Amino acid sequence: MNGSQTLYERYRNEIYRIGWKIEYRARKVSRTECSLFDNIQAEANFIQDSENKIMLEQLTDSLPAFEKSILYKLYLEGYSEAEVAKQFNISQQAVNKWKKKIINQLSQTTKSHD
Repeated sequence: MNGSQTLYERYRNEIYRIGWKIEYRARKVSRTECSLFDNIQAEANFIQDSENKIMLEQLTDSLPAFEKSILYKLYLEGYSEAEVAKQFNISQQAVNKWKKKIINQLSQTTKSHD
């Protein structure tokens, strides 16, 4: 123990770290688990989700394979940007930039077809 830190401050900091770790783990678990309400809501939106997936497939047919795989992993498979970045060995910011670029490109495509 160093002289400038009291025993109280040391224990307070340790309790803070423990609390942070518990909160982090709880958030991580809550992201991977789904509640009963989520399941009911998912069933109610099945048709809409299916239509959206079909429309997305039609829009992404013109995209290169890399761009298409980024979209599929983010939106259809439900991976986070960080997880996709790890899979492609690029930064999370790069995934975000690709996502914005692809969405902008698809938006322009849909506007030109209207």
